[in-house]
Amino acid sequence: MSEAGNIHFNNEDAHCKEFAKVLNGRVNDYFKSKGISKYGNGEMYFKTVFMLSLFFAPFVAIIYFEPAGWAALGLAILMGIGMAGIGLGIMHDGNHGSYSKHKWVNNLMGYTLNLVGANAMNWKIQHNVKHHTYTNIEDHDEDIEPKAILRFSPATPLKKVHKYQYLYVWFFYSLGTFFWVTIKDFAKITRYKKEGILYKNVKSVLTEYIILIGTKMIYFSWIIGIPVFLTSYTGGEIFLGFFVMHLAAGLGVGVIFQPAHLLPEVEYPEPDENGKMKYSRFVHQLYTSVNFANKSKLVTWYGGGLNFQIEHHLFPHICHVHYSSIAPIVIETAREFNIPYHAKEGFFETMMEHTKMLKWLGTPDSQLVEA
Repeated sequence: MSEAGNIHFNNEDAHCKEFAKVLNGRVNDYFKSKGISKYGNGEMYFKTVFMLSLFFAPFVAIIYFEPAGWAALGLAILMGIGMAGIGLGIMHDGNHGSYSKHKWVNNLMGYTLNLVGANAMNWKIQHNVKHHTYTNIEDHDEDIEPKAILRFSPATPLKKVHKYQYLYVWFFYSLGTFFWVTIKDFAKITRYKKEGILYKNVKSVLTEYIILIGTKMIYFSWIIGIPVFLTSYTGGEIFLGFFVMHLAAGLGVGVIFQPAHLLPEVEYPEPDENGKMKYSRFVHQLYTSVNFANKSKLVTWYGGGLNFQIEHHLFPHICHVHYSSIAPIVIETAREFNIPYHAKEGFFETMMEHTKMLKWLGTPDSQLVEA
């Protein structure tokens, strides 16, 4: 996809170029020596079936059995966990082109995002283009843009309410997918159209609007329409289940995506007056990303390997099922070239450090600009 902005990475730096050459060579040699593909394998296909089943099976149970009370909410939560799993472990690889060597398969897996209510093209622009290219760069990486009463960057003006964001941030994380499927997609596509970036990344803007509106209509027709017409649940009960499902999904996505670039170790590099960055785009990723819970098979499996955030940002074209295997190569090479490789041991330790980071971002000590 096409890039945007006026940032210029120092891709001609000799040290950065040599590091990238050596690391890419070693990773390529790993796959050649093992005789394996960089794309998905049996583990990936099993995960695809599992996550889709985890999302749809509870929905079928709700429609068929019409459980009441906590049983119904429990099934809605399971749907949310499955929905997050689809986003983290299926559509993410599809939209990066790393699920399969076949473009049509990647597109199909990418569109599982539309299946659960969001829009694949918006995701590609925000995530693949803006986030992966300009990681932790103010005014370029949308992931650190101020959201409502949240502050994710020292360069963002500080407000009094930010003092408490480490307490209320979890609720906003939980609301993430709910806002995405209801409001955010429409705001995003309009924004990208005004910025001109939409024209650079699609063949037809009109087609993308039709896809967005059409898939939204299909999504709400089955996720809301089927319970309305085939069950005896009230409108309020149906909305509650829908909302609870998204709370679970939003939190599941948030605790995996957010800490990887919001921990004390990360940097928020700023360009000079000419828009030039200190490092190459490749090396920039190691200064702005943190791995966590890499020894946890559960976190790695459910989180789509995104706890190996460094490997993902260096090699987004490689399927996440291989990240744990290539991580030692990245660690060794980074050490040789005296380039940082940030990693946290445990999942809960990471959540605590992420909370501390959010708390620090709510203090005057974190300011880089005048409030």
